[in-house]
Amino acid sequence: MAKTNRTTSYWPHMILGFLIVGITLSYWTVKSASSIPVQESNEYMMKYQHADMNINTILKHKAIFDKDYTIKIESASEVREVENSKAYDKQRVAVLKHGKNKFVYQIKTRSGEPVSDMNVTFLLTRPHTVKEDVYVKNVPFIEGKYVVKDVNITKPGRYILQLRAQKGNAIGYSEIPAYLKEGK
Repeated sequence: MAKTNRTTSYWPHMILGFLIVGITLSYWTVKSASSIPVQESNEYMMKYQHADMNINTILKHKAIFDKDYTIKIESASEVREVENSKAYDKQRVAVLKHGKNKFVYQIKTRSGEPVSDMNVTFLLTRPHTVKEDVYVKNVPFIEGKYVVKDVNITKPGRYILQLRAQKGNAIGYSEIPAYLKEGK
């Protein structure tokens, strides 16, 4: 009897196996990534992409505003100065209350006169989502102040109070971190 030297080669099976594993992992990656929702940001009270493309213009308009005017939150439920451990400075933080909240802003000239003819908008937002935003397009000027009334807040957590004031080419922004504690 003659012996035949038959050798089996496994490398085509290994290549096919690696190809199947690669396609499976690629499919799983795409499926996992598409199931996570993408949230937009509210930088300067506009979409992040718009703010990113026009940042030089935004900063120019903000410098014009800051030269002539000031924005200060006068009344929220409570505004505290909290020491920021990262920057070793104090930061103003608004403490919100459950239910209806009222926010009062003063916009004054550098000489201290209230400004009544600003186009003012207000946005209450959460840091990483736009789902629960409360947007007030025209904030009324009442007795020398811009007043945002009846903002209902029930979900505890972090928020950001944003105000945008515009007069001509001057556009100013105020952004104050806020939070609502658990419980009532």
